[in-house]
Amino acid sequence: MDLDSRKQRCTSSPLAMTGKLTTHILDTARGRPAARMRIELHRVDHDRTLLTSIDTNAEGRTDRPLLEGAEFSAGVYELTFHVGDYFAEASRFLDLVPIRFTITDPDAHYHVPLLCSPWSYSTYRGS
Repeated sequence: MDLDSRKQRCTSSPLAMTGKLTTHILDTARGRPAARMRIELHRVDHDRTLLTSIDTNAEGRTDRPLLEGAEFSAGVYELTFHVGDYFAEASRFLDLVPIRFTITDPDAHYHVPLLCSPWSYSTYRGS
């Protein structure tokens, strides 16, 4: 099956656009999920467009995927985590933590976790 046939089949299938974007934040300084941290999601193509702004729940996750269905498409995105406001300590080092990444497969699950403290952070593509 050639690429054009696959694209046509995917867009006409009821299972088309099954991908989603999720995140999870762990507070490594306190050893627990980062509850009530503000996250912004932007699409970054020619312009930078805010798609959503949401706080994490008690498990350090959002109550729903950040993107899914028809809203989920290939492109460049940026998650901005408000780490400084979350820690709210006078000795904090980090403020905003931006993570820019590319979605290439609109049928895949992209999970972008953040492990953070007031002084450092780490991320990866999870599953």
